[in-house]
Order: sequence, then structure tokens, then C-alpha cells
Amino acid sequence: MKSHFRTIMAWLHTWAGLPCGWLLYLIFLSGSIGYLDTEIDRWMNPHFQIGVHDETADQRAATALARLQERAAGAARWFIVLPTDRNDPLVRILWTPQAEPSGATPRAGSALLDPASGQPLTSQHSLGGQFLYRLHYQLHYLPLPLAYWLVGLCSLAMLVALITGVIVHKKIFVEFFTFRPGKGIRSWLDFHNLLSVSSLPFQLMITYSGLVFFAFTYMPLVVVAHYGLDPAGRDSFASAAFEAGESYPRSGTPHELAPLGPMLRQAEARWGVGRVNGIDIRQPGDADARVLLRPNQDSPLRSTEIMVFDGRNGALLGIRPAVGGVAKAMHDLLLGLHEGLYAGPWLRALYVLSGLAGAGMIASGLILWAEKRRLRVERTSGRAHAGLRLVERLNVGTLLGLPIAIAAYFWANRLLPAGWPPRAAWEGHVLFIVWGLCLLHAAWRPVDRAWREQAWGAALAYAAIPLLNVLTCVRHAPSTWLAGDWVFAGFDLATLAVGLAFAALARRLGRRQPAEGLRA
Repeated sequence: MKSHFRTIMAWLHTWAGLPCGWLLYLIFLSGSIGYLDTEIDRWMNPHFQIGVHDETADQRAATALARLQERAAGAARWFIVLPTDRNDPLVRILWTPQAEPSGATPRAGSALLDPASGQPLTSQHSLGGQFLYRLHYQLHYLPLPLAYWLVGLCSLAMLVALITGVIVHKKIFVEFFTFRPGKGIRSWLDFHNLLSVSSLPFQLMITYSGLVFFAFTYMPLVVVAHYGLDPAGRDSFASAAFEAGESYPRSGTPHELAPLGPMLRQAEARWGVGRVNGIDIRQPGDADARVLLRPNQDSPLRSTEIMVFDGRNGALLGIRPAVGGVAKAMHDLLLGLHEGLYAGPWLRALYVLSGLAGAGMIASGLILWAEKRRLRVERTSGRAHAGLRLVERLNVGTLLGLPIAIAAYFWANRLLPAGWPPRAAWEGHVLFIVWGLCLLHAAWRPVDRAWREQAWGAALAYAAIPLLNVLTCVRHAPSTWLAGDWVFAGFDLATLAVGLAFAALARRLGRRQPAEGLRA
């Protein structure tokens, strides 16, 4: 009975993972790199001198307030995001206009402020790391609802594969210490198990919390059943789930907003200097204006306490606690763990490595499936069926082609003309064009040669990025090392290390006989 149950779980493990494997690989690889989105943003926007301007929170808030008064006078809401840590390196302003008389939802606006001039950035120089971060759940070209559902189905399949994988491997913790190189399929299985077990808690957390992120999209009837379809029910749900808080109606009596400086100093006295991250101004320019201050996020709980001030005279009206009910706290905890915004440098590095281990786990599982069936075909002297040939070529074109495409994305950032209006959009287009070319190459070339050629292509694409940076950018090695600019220096060193790793893989593949494929 136990053997039969384990056989069923093995079948489920295989067929839950295979159909979604390549999309899951994209999700995990881009999501893992997305944990370094801010650092990649800085590398892809070298003209921003972030961190060299000694402005206080008062000065930054005053500059942002002046820009909001210029661009959004009479708005219902202003929001200022101050740079407090790596998550927000630039001042960002957002605004929501007053409600339309027709009842239509007003169109909100936002802008990033140039750290040197304080003026809004008029054009997007680069998609930056945010593109890779959003790619793992928006899938770029697809309509958002379709992308959310595809990512959700793949996440559910991943969760099934993780649980069934634990059931199938009854000696799972023994297998953690077992790796037998040079043993063909057994080596791939050991490698798959090693990556799976070493990062299992992370994989379970990241997959389940990813489903929680869009739970209201996947199960809207649960919300409707509890809160109803009427506007009051929707408002009640928004207040409970997203901390909408109380509304602040407009009195209609104009009044100048009180200076933000004293309010910021009160908040810093409570939370610490430099920790005020969000300034939320409701009904600016009105006698009933309110100013809500929030600290930066320093724990997995996304909720933070909020200090509420009277916008007319700057008096503190109260402090709203951080967390509501237990359900809200658990929801915020799961989302906070998934985003990792609270993580310091070492924990963030662990997030990245664990995510890459997940991508490697998926890749090794896809390779293992193909290698088992290729060996079976060779033993029977038969011809590989179309499904096996398709999987083998998708493996090459995705497992190596996608990293090459991401490298091409970085190359495009340095090579596309700086003044070309659609250059930011074309960075993303280049990624998908190169990925498509890698898939075509994998379909055209024999599989074993395609593996070697794309491995060498990835090695060259990454290892040459530091040289490309020297030729196209003033902020490059070794000057960045000497200046202690570790974002730029670290990016160059990381791409060089990735290039060397792919070169080692290509050399290993080159030492094998053509008939051996990936199994030697």
C-alpha cells in the first residue's frame, strides 16, 4: 500500500512539475535577481549620483512638497516617499486627483525626483531591475489578469511538486549529504535532491506566500460572500485587507499646509533619525488636511504604526497601531517574507542564493526527466518521440537561453542610444528577442552541441560585461573599487563570476563525447 501510494506521488511529482517547469524557471530566476532590483537600477542608471547628497529629511520633504504643489495642486492626496534605505534610493512623489463628478476613478500620477536637481525625471532612461522583478509575476507582454492566473497555476503546481517530492524521498535528509559526481542520471538526481533539501523551507515559504499575494484574485467569491457586492462592503474589505484607514473629507475651506519639519522631527524622536519613509497628505490645502507619517519597514510584518497630524497646525492627533487582527497580521507576515524588503545585506544574499537554488532545482528536474527518457530510448534502440525532442530543446533554449537573454538586457542598457525615446522599452524587447533566438538555435542545432554553444555564449555574455562597462561608462572597474562604489564594483564582479561559472560548465560539456549528452 505504501509503495503504491509513493508511486502515485512520484507520478504526481513529475507531471505537476514538467508542464510548468520552464515558466517556473523564468519566475524563479527573474524573481531571485529581482531581490537585487535596487542595485541593478543603480547600475543601469549610472548618471544618478545616489547617496552623495547630504540632505536632511526636512530638505527632501520640502523639495518634494514644492514639486507636488507645481504638478498636483488641488489633489485629494499627496504622497512622498523619502529615501531611508536601499529600497527607496530616490525621492518619489505620488498624487491622486479629486473624485470625478461622474464617479469615474481619477487617474493617479507619480514621478521620481532627480537627486541632483530635485526636478522630476522627464523620461525613463532604463527599465532597470524593476523590469526583472515585475517579470516574475507580470510576464511582461501578457494582460495582467492572465499573467496572474498563469503564475498562480504554476505556483500551485510547484507547491504540489514540493509536497510530493518530500513524500517520494523517504530518506530526504540522508540524500542531503549524498552527491556522487560522474554517475550520469544518479548524479543529476543527487544534485536535484541537494538543491531541493538545502532550500526546502525557503521554497515552501516563497511558493505559498506567492499564492497568498493574489488570493483575492484567485478567490473573489470568498470576498463577495463575506463583504457583499455593495460599495460599503468593498470599502470595508479594503479597510480590513489593505489598511485603507479612515477617510478624511474635504471641508472646502482653504488653508495653508503646516510646515512638515516639526512633524518629521516628532516622528524621528519616536522611530529614530532617518526612518520616516512615507508622508501621506490627505486633502492638502484644506482646513481639514491630515498628514500621516510612516517609518520604513524593518521586519517581515508589512504593517507599521502611523502618526497622524493635523495639517492645519501640525498638532499630533494620534498614533495608529501597526497591526489589526490576527488574520491581517498573518497575511502581512507572509507577504513581507515573500518581498524581503526588511532584509539586510546578508539575509538578502541568502534570499538570492535560495531563489537561485530553486531555479537550479527546477532546471535539474527538467534535465533529469529528459535524460531518463533518452537513456530508455537508447537502450531499446528506438527513436526519441516528439515530446522528448521538444523537452530537450526547450531545456537548452530556456535553461541557458534565458540567462543569455538577461545578459543581453544588460548589454542593451549600455549600447542603446541614450537619447532614443523608446530605449527603455527596447531593453525589454531585446531580452525576449535574444531568448527567442536561443530557442531557435536549440531547435536547429543537435542537442549536445546546442548545450555547449549556448554555455559558451552565456560565459562570453556575462564575462564581457565589465569590459563593456569600461568602454561605455565612466563608472567602471577599477575606479569604482578604489572609490568604494560597491554597487558598481559588485555588479562587475558578480557578472564576471557568473561568466566564469558558465565557462566551467562549457568546458565540462566539451570534454564529453557527443553521444553522452549531459550524462557523463
